[in-house]
Amino acid sequence: MHNVSQQQAAEATPVSGTERTRFWRARHFRDMECLTASFITHEFSPHSHDTFSIGAIENGCQVANIRGEREATGPGALYLINPGEIHDGQPGGPEGYRYRMIYPDTALLVDIIEDMTGRAFHGSPSFSRQLLTDAPLAAAFNRAHRAVEEETGLAGEQGMYGVLANMFKRHGSAIIHLPEYSEPVAMRRVRDYIAQNFDQDIGLEVLARIAGLSRAHMIRAFRKHYFITPHAYQTDLRIRHARHLLREGATPSDTALACGFADQAHLTRHFKARTGLTPAVFRAG
Repeated sequence: MHNVSQQQAAEATPVSGTERTRFWRARHFRDMECLTASFITHEFSPHSHDTFSIGAIENGCQVANIRGEREATGPGALYLINPGEIHDGQPGGPEGYRYRMIYPDTALLVDIIEDMTGRAFHGSPSFSRQLLTDAPLAAAFNRAHRAVEEETGLAGEQGMYGVLANMFKRHGSAIIHLPEYSEPVAMRRVRDYIAQNFDQDIGLEVLARIAGLSRAHMIRAFRKHYFITPHAYQTDLRIRHARHLLREGATPSDTALACGFADQAHLTRHFKARTGLTPAVFRAG
């Protein structure tokens, strides 16, 4: 009899004909957020996370833009996205894709690096490449992710710990620092102003005056350096803050008000466009 591995079985199984998501928090990993999903038509708007975004495609193809470059990924590919990295994603074909993701915070990865190396970590953990192919590691990640999802206890915890340690051994470093980009002072001022007032109604004329540029020039310069428009960046900050409030137990309606959205429906539309989930599902997870 020919034995088929879980990974081979997953890759042989077509993507579900309907979009499905499952979101939960792994208690053995400091309530790390976890997601498994099948998307047929859903397209992610440009967004970022306060945490790392690590995952792998099980079946199908996704097309993503990150750092201004567009790339298609399928089974065997890894996502190793640093906190704050702007990215999006959409199906690469009519059949869609199925993938698994985790969102570990920096402190968790630092702990793993220190355990792995046996010494104190001085620096900011980071990956230099965000989309790459490493089929054995992608398969190991999917196995560990399934074990965590199925709550297999020590086996799942050990598997995921080993995979994350291996990712840094192969694709990271204990002395890596976050990449530095050439950042004009004018654009930094605009970005900082948006960050300080993300929940307010910010006028384009105000941002142009801060930059000392015309409105059109300011928008082009901002997109060039941050791969996102000023308005999309403001919306992304609102959603990142919404995630924090929802994790703390705030209701979607209160969260919408606190983050500057017109109402709960407005929040829900933008939240799902950037997370694949509704605020209620995210809060309950």
